[in-house]
Amino acid sequence: MVRSKYTITEKLIRKRSEHNELVIGTLEELSLHQEDIEQIEHIDRWCRDLKILLLQSNLIAKIENLHMLKKLEYLNLAVNNIERIENLAGLESLQKLDLTLNFIGELTTVESLKGNYNLRELYLTGNPCTDFPGYRDYVICALPQIDTLDGQEISRTDRLNAYKHFQENHSRIIQLEIKYKIERDEQKVRVNQLIHEQENSMKEMDEEERTARFWQQKSEHCPETRILMAKYSKRSNEKCGLDLVDPVRVKKRTLFAECGRPYSLNEPKIKFDFRDEDDRYEVNMHIYRYLDSSCIQVDVQPNYVRATIKGKVFQLALKDEVKTDSSSCQRSSITGHLLVIMPKLNQHDMTFKPSKHEGTPCQLDTSEKVNDLKGSVNYKNIIQKNLKASKNHVDENEIPPLI
Repeated sequence: MVRSKYTITEKLIRKRSEHNELVIGTLEELSLHQEDIEQIEHIDRWCRDLKILLLQSNLIAKIENLHMLKKLEYLNLAVNNIERIENLAGLESLQKLDLTLNFIGELTTVESLKGNYNLRELYLTGNPCTDFPGYRDYVICALPQIDTLDGQEISRTDRLNAYKHFQENHSRIIQLEIKYKIERDEQKVRVNQLIHEQENSMKEMDEEERTARFWQQKSEHCPETRILMAKYSKRSNEKCGLDLVDPVRVKKRTLFAECGRPYSLNEPKIKFDFRDEDDRYEVNMHIYRYLDSSCIQVDVQPNYVRATIKGKVFQLALKDEVKTDSSSCQRSSITGHLLVIMPKLNQHDMTFKPSKHEGTPCQLDTSEKVNDLKGSVNYKNIIQKNLKASKNHVDENEIPPLI
């Protein structure tokens, strides 16, 4: 089922803020491109420290709900459905604005950017208004603060020539705007009627036939068509399961070699510190501070340690075996880091008890711990056969002769 409207959610923003440890309140850069977003919302309340906001390749029809982003320096709204430049006066730090490949036909709305004193770069390439005669000269006069228009620097000569013909260009552009508005209104009626007829003619078809028919039909280049194309693309992707399956899970995960040796891998791509001491191993994983501990699972085995973080595996192979029952795991409430301490298992850790009867060999005392060593070697039946039968027994051949 395709959503009727694509919105900005907290989950989506956190997903795109992994570089900031999933903290959205202090984000300075946010990229929400290619998410089929139709409306700008919540960003100015949740991410007020933003300096860079990338919203290109979506379905946004109106510029809105950005006035509280006082620190924003770069706004990218390229390849959307925007028809007017508006609601950007509050962005007092804005230096670069990209509106490439939208549907802006009301060129006079560019004057709404006069209050953006720090604006230096403006991109309007691919909009209907760029086809108006005198377009560039008009924008240069309307926005004296900009240095670059559509990637081309504005020289002093360009400004002087633009001011000479400003009144003439202004009158002509207003007339062209009126003509464009009439054509656009006619286009809306025509396209909506065509879409309605197409939907009715395809009612009896199954999903596959309907999709094939849609892509074969001719259509006009307009916001309505772009929205419809996005929805049919979404349906095709969902049918193929391209957006329902986690790409990490699609890839076959290999944790062990054929011989049983564990591999070392870092799917969540977290930073970590590893210390190899004489008596223990220490692994300090730099996990995101605000990630809930319920999303983390830790498993210590004799020859490897594994942490599963939101379904992604961090595994580290160990050279020496460790004591699983004595290993500990702690997480810092301040940094969120996860520390795993694993004591090494060696012969010096094993103690002996004298046997109850003289003349019989001693046996390792591991009865209290063997059940806790899951996956490790069972030492219960290992016998030290080379010990003397009694500690009081003395070999007469070793006694030196009396003097």
